[in-house]
Amino acid sequence: MKEKEIEDELVSIRSMMERSSKFISLSGLSGVLAGVYALAGAAFAYNMLYNGTGRYTYEPHYRLTEDTEAMTLIGVALLVLLASLATGIILTVRKAKRKGQPIWGNTSRALLFNMALPLVSGGLLILILLVRGYYGIVSPASLIFYGLALTGASNFTFKDVRYLGLSEIILGLIAACLPGYGLLFWAIGFGLLHIVYGSMMYFKYDR
Repeated sequence: MKEKEIEDELVSIRSMMERSSKFISLSGLSGVLAGVYALAGAAFAYNMLYNGTGRYTYEPHYRLTEDTEAMTLIGVALLVLLASLATGIILTVRKAKRKGQPIWGNTSRALLFNMALPLVSGGLLILILLVRGYYGIVSPASLIFYGLALTGASNFTFKDVRYLGLSEIILGLIAACLPGYGLLFWAIGFGLLHIVYGSMMYFKYDR
């Protein structure tokens, strides 16, 4: 009986140590909403690029007919990013307060750094590619760098985040082979995968 009690206590201690070294206030609902924002942005871009014709034709190299189209797409992407970040921060803070968990500390700082490094590096690379007119590689690059950011951040939060990161990387590599379908892969990676992942996280950790 004593051995069983000791084992239970060790399991409890191990669980407490893991929780103290992980940022567990991430909101699954924010992932779902980020996916919805991304799909809305992709739908807007689709209508702009294809003029509502309903045809999604493949091109070996993606081209924009006007500079204003590139600027509009960049604006839409930034709007989706800002909306996703704002939603994530609001819902994460709310969840942390509800569960009495700290929001800012060593773990959250490590999480932020490991996410920011690939994201900032990838963002700067994408801007360079856009300036030089390499539009076809933008979607694969954004998916791959985002996946790397999630994979690195998974060491400081739920392990489930790693699977989302690996999925984004794989999808980005496939998108690099089919640059003409960049918008479709972008919608799948930032839209559908976020909704699926966010739903799983919500029912697993938020309820």
